[in-house]
Amino acid sequence: MMFHSFPSVSLRTARRFPCLTHLFCGILATLLATTGTASAQCGGNFNRFVTQLKDEAVSTGYDINTVNAFFSGTAKDPKVLNADRAQGVFQKPFIDFSRRLISQDRLQRGHQKAAQYSTVFERVQNTYGIDQGVLLAFWAFETDYGAFQGNFNTRNALVTLAHDCRRPDLFRPQIFAALELYSRGDFDPHNTTGAWAGEIGMVQMLPGDILENGVDADGDGTVSLKTSPADALMSGAKMLSSMGWQAGQPWLQEITIPTDLDLSKTGLLHKESVADWTAKGVRPKSGTFTGRDLNASVILPQGHKGPAFLAYPNFDVYFEWNQSFTYVLTAAYFATRLEGADVYTAGNPDPGLSGAQMETLQSKLQARGHNVGKIDGILGANTRLAVKKEQQRLGLPADAWPTATLLNQL
Repeated sequence: MMFHSFPSVSLRTARRFPCLTHLFCGILATLLATTGTASAQCGGNFNRFVTQLKDEAVSTGYDINTVNAFFSGTAKDPKVLNADRAQGVFQKPFIDFSRRLISQDRLQRGHQKAAQYSTVFERVQNTYGIDQGVLLAFWAFETDYGAFQGNFNTRNALVTLAHDCRRPDLFRPQIFAALELYSRGDFDPHNTTGAWAGEIGMVQMLPGDILENGVDADGDGTVSLKTSPADALMSGAKMLSSMGWQAGQPWLQEITIPTDLDLSKTGLLHKESVADWTAKGVRPKSGTFTGRDLNASVILPQGHKGPAFLAYPNFDVYFEWNQSFTYVLTAAYFATRLEGADVYTAGNPDPGLSGAQMETLQSKLQARGHNVGKIDGILGANTRLAVKKEQQRLGLPADAWPTATLLNQL
């Protein structure tokens, strides 16, 4: 993922795909099973790793000349590793994060793009049922509407990240997906550039995503996500559809909550019908509820004193695109703004914790037996769940928003 003015942020480094493209990786797994070839191991000598990748590719049926041409000049990119280890932007709370990403200029340009490519968005809606605001928000956040698509060599980035032992199973299949694109004439290993994590084009799709969901929407015979807005938007829409997006359904709506709401029932893990939430005093901030027959979650990104939203089933699809709660909520909210929603009410949330304080909190939660994942100072899903449980134990408002009061009591 590319954030203009936010370097070193990746979109799908945490995608929930054990194999990132079902079509291609299914073929790859079958080929590997029949050859008995061992996978190239991460770490160790980089050139030896590349040689192992080449041997593996040949063993799966790729022509040796094709393989040699694809891997020719492959180099380890230390800037990729630096970017991978510098994702501090996700430590920012929702209000700060969303205000930095959503500007009046981005909103206005979104409306301009909607008008400029109205026929494409109409086709997207008719074919995949994806609202234009949803795609516009991704287009804006990923590459600032195509203006900043990244300048990392994609092949080198993927090989570098596969060689690194942090998440090799995530990136290694993408090398072979890029090789498959190359064998079809749709990828230039020497000149294709994109984000540091290997995503390509205006909406930043990994090679495996392109194999599975690439659409030649402009009819020129190629899928060009870097230069063709039509191809990029239709491909992104197809990917969202494949992830489970339900046409005609909402994804997010701002709400107000009553003072006596049971805060322990808030959060993405708890869902109730809109009718049940209404009976408990939850109200739309404006207008009416747009999905009365759906189950939904009340989410409070900065606690019960801050903004409040109702998250519908389509909101869950965002986590197939990215697993950062802050990014997902901001993208979903911006999509509603592009569709005409008002600016959210920020409220007056209790001050949050600094990065160092959050790491201390995570350590304390871990010591109490909670699984918070990596101690990274980021308020992720596991940390939120642990915070809520401790708030309930201590008799604090169980809204999953960590404060100095909670930290001190722990």
